[in-house]
Amino acid sequence: MTPWRSRCYPRKARRTDRSADMYSDKVIEHFQNPRNVGTIPDYDGMGKVGSEVCGDLMEVYIKVEDGRLVDVKYRTFGCGAAVASGSMGTEMVKGKTIEEALKITDEQVAEALGGLPPEKMHCSNLAADGIKAAIMDYLSRREGRGGGS
Repeated sequence: MTPWRSRCYPRKARRTDRSADMYSDKVIEHFQNPRNVGTIPDYDGMGKVGSEVCGDLMEVYIKVEDGRLVDVKYRTFGCGAAVASGSMGTEMVKGKTIEEALKITDEQVAEALGGLPPEKMHCSNLAADGIKAAIMDYLSRREGRGGGS
């Protein structure tokens, strides 16, 4: 399964001038071979976020056991940087506790990807915000059924 759709393909910019933005090899790798793409039919939490900057959307699904994210999936409608950010963000939190996963930041996602061009930093927000939204959904669902897990 591939992400919903990508509107742009990340590639290394030709170094015609010093201001040319470049995608790192890690961004390209995660775009071409995204991890954790898809949905979890019996998810425990789902977060849906969007960027007002460019209209990109991301959904993040989590499965929780004993307070840990045992499975994390995402799908996105966005550019290559959004695909790579979703892939990296889900990799970063898989196996983490709820508390650890809530601490993920867009800067950490971007750093793990080897950096993103300034105009693409909002894409890393999608991953971090989507993960947090899925966790908040999980917590509210858990409270709704009496705090059981």
